[in-house]
Amino acid sequence: MTAAAAPAVTALTVRVPFHVVRPSRRIELRPGRAPAPAPDANVPRVARLMALAHHYQRLLDGGEVVDYADLARISGVTRARVSQIMDLSLLAPDIQEEILSLTGFRGREPMTEHDLRPIAATLDWRAQWEAWTVLKVDSLRWTNPNRSPI
Repeated sequence: MTAAAAPAVTALTVRVPFHVVRPSRRIELRPGRAPAPAPDANVPRVARLMALAHHYQRLLDGGEVVDYADLARISGVTRARVSQIMDLSLLAPDIQEEILSLTGFRGREPMTEHDLRPIAATLDWRAQWEAWTVLKVDSLRWTNPNRSPI
């Protein structure tokens, strides 16, 4: 009798996607792919508030909320704050577009929502544009005195 031949050993490769997480001092492996990186933190607050005003308007237009009081309850802010945010939508479309495209500021932001309130309160878009240009030039000069304002 001859001894039976040993079965051939085959390699088995298993691929399991995982990512490393450090919730505290220890390192954890979690299943699945790593989440997408957080959006750029350098988007100015005024641009985020402008986007929020557009979102609020979509909620109102779609009938998902009835009024500013509903928006305030959902957002956890006062009705007055919702009004201040929504007033940004009174700015001329060109100004809104420029605000939404602001990026890349380090440190203190060059302009605030409070700076835009008097501009939004102006009904004439041409007058808004003139005030916006002055604010923009002053803000850029303030953030970087060596930078060309426009």
